[in-house]
Amino acid sequence: MRTVLIFVFIAPLAISARAEKDYSSFDSAAPPETKSRFAMLDDVRILANGLLQLGHGLKDFVHKTKGQMNDIFQKLNIFDKSFYELSLQTSEIKEEEEQLRQTTARLQINNEEIKNLSQEMNSKIEHLIQNKIQLQEKVWGLEDKVTKLAIIQPTKQETNEISSLKAFVEQQDNHIKQLLKIVEDQHAQLDRQHNQIMELEDKLNHIELQEITENSFIVEQTEREVVPFLVHNSTAVTYKVDGAAPDCTALYNSGIRSSGIYTIKPNGSEAFDVYCEMKFGSSWTVIQNRVDGSLDFNQTWDTYEHGFGDLNEEFWLGLNKTYSITKQGDYILRIELQDWKDNKRYIEYAFSLGSPEKDYTLQLSRISGNIPNALPEQTELRFSTMDRNMDIAKDFNCPENYLGGWWHSECEETNLNGKYVTPRSRGRLDRRKGLYWKPKKGRYYLLKSTKIMIHPTDLKSFD
Repeated sequence: MRTVLIFVFIAPLAISARAEKDYSSFDSAAPPETKSRFAMLDDVRILANGLLQLGHGLKDFVHKTKGQMNDIFQKLNIFDKSFYELSLQTSEIKEEEEQLRQTTARLQINNEEIKNLSQEMNSKIEHLIQNKIQLQEKVWGLEDKVTKLAIIQPTKQETNEISSLKAFVEQQDNHIKQLLKIVEDQHAQLDRQHNQIMELEDKLNHIELQEITENSFIVEQTEREVVPFLVHNSTAVTYKVDGAAPDCTALYNSGIRSSGIYTIKPNGSEAFDVYCEMKFGSSWTVIQNRVDGSLDFNQTWDTYEHGFGDLNEEFWLGLNKTYSITKQGDYILRIELQDWKDNKRYIEYAFSLGSPEKDYTLQLSRISGNIPNALPEQTELRFSTMDRNMDIAKDFNCPENYLGGWWHSECEETNLNGKYVTPRSRGRLDRRKGLYWKPKKGRYYLLKSTKIMIHPTDLKSFD
């Protein structure tokens, strides 16, 4: 553009100089009228050529400007669409948060009502116990009379009185037993209500916008975390309990409240040590823990079956030990995840674990959580290792290509026993061999730490 403008300013000077030269060279040979006519025609041609070039330059400039404006309009349309979608998601999350708050308020009201009812039941029980004591005293008095009447035959009236009193005492005993059972049920319901309230509060504290950056679960840095991860201590104590319990929940019900290593003995199994994590008003049996990549999880089938690692650090409890616990009843599987921005998430499943003869087949059904599901539900997933591939994907060995034993299906959804890879690792293939969580629709989330725990669904089974 600048070249064209310079040409426009220089062109008249060149024309003027050329005209003077032409005038001087033909001054003696041609009449004045002829010289003036030819000089003007050349000037017009030069000026026309300059204007033509100027027009071409302006045309190119206009085309470039139109292209830039089209790009700007496209970007503005994309931004408007993204902002609209984000607004819709924000509205949905606000509605869900309000529903959760209302549910929490209702549960708290129910909790108060149950507490009041429990207090009334306790007072009635105390009153009945006092009545029972009085009746027992009367019975003892009657027993004395019966002893005295052992020699003397009692009258028919006295016999009827004794029978009626015995029947009344038995009726009162049955009534007291029924009330005690009702109180126990009320206490169990209070515990369930308390756990539900804690879970709802946990959900309220973790509601957020959908993740929009790779390898991170978006969360506010000031958010209060109510799902603490296990803090390891090299000096952790191994507890030995007389008469080993069937699992960690039974230890908690017996009065133990400290997280640590305990010896358990599931029904029909040998005793072994486990790490029990006490939280949420109960205790969870940890079956997998990864925190820093200090332990290689690319192990053989035999190693995965019997377990490996240090219960105070990174470890895999063992498929056989886990099965011996879960065959005692129905259990919940809880998975806790932490990404490299220290954001923490969890998901819980109702699950069943197959026997060794069925290669520890896993079936899942999601219960709750604040992370998208990445494991197939209602599907039999067989455990696979590098030396024993049970994967359903044909011509593709998941443990060999992705490293680490796991319940693979299509080698895509997730792998919590993979190679420990940091975000600084180069290459997408190397990262996909790592420790990641992959929802069906979404990115690979590279993980910093994981923990898998189990807990019985029926808390009264191991009292």
